[in-house]
Amino acid sequence: MTLLRVATYNIHKGVQGLGPARRLEIHNLAHAVEQFDADIVCLQEVRSHHRKLEKHFTRWPELDQAGYLSPEGYESVYRTNAVTRHGEHGNALLSRWPVVSSGHADVSDHRFEQRGLLHASVLVERTEVHVVVVHLGLIHASRERQVARLGEFIEREVPADTPLVVAGDFNDWGARLLRPMEALGLRTFDGIRLPTFPARLPLLHLDRIYARGLRPVSAHVPHGKAWTRMSDHLPLIAELAL
Repeated sequence: MTLLRVATYNIHKGVQGLGPARRLEIHNLAHAVEQFDADIVCLQEVRSHHRKLEKHFTRWPELDQAGYLSPEGYESVYRTNAVTRHGEHGNALLSRWPVVSSGHADVSDHRFEQRGLLHASVLVERTEVHVVVVHLGLIHASRERQVARLGEFIEREVPADTPLVVAGDFNDWGARLLRPMEALGLRTFDGIRLPTFPARLPLLHLDRIYARGLRPVSAHVPHGKAWTRMSDHLPLIAELAL
């Protein structure tokens, strides 16, 4: 049995605070991601660049955030979800295993929220594993339609007999997407509540890891003062049996 360690983390674009109190957390996040010791790390709200903040913070990394956060020996994949006035941000995947292919699908439901799916195929000990990184909308009806589009994407892009992981920020505080995801053959950890938001007092289970063709084994959310400073979300780390 091969255990696949998967982490998902909304990094809040590597910056915390507002106005003069803003602070750059991307360097601390790099250490945190390394500590996951995960085979696959799924990240949301990752910046490729931001011209204004690059000038504001003297220690802004020269690499894009996905590349900077990638531990030594990992491959990084990034795809843009949203283009803003000063830059752009989206989803990223960091993999200890070779990335065979990658792609992206726009699942924006309305013009006020730009959302997308990052899809990658990873070769784990000669077994192809597909991974989809998601960041769904803030409105429940939008999330339902986005899950339906996720299902269409999986049917089109992922062979039915191939292991699949779907992870990210689902914004599903009422756990109302469990049944639609189960209808797609995607299961998560039954009966376990793992709140990840807000980081300072986690009450909502927004970040989830679903799997098809893999067995969920364990999951946990790290806690502590350092984690509350780095992002408004806490990471979720899981082990899946391949």
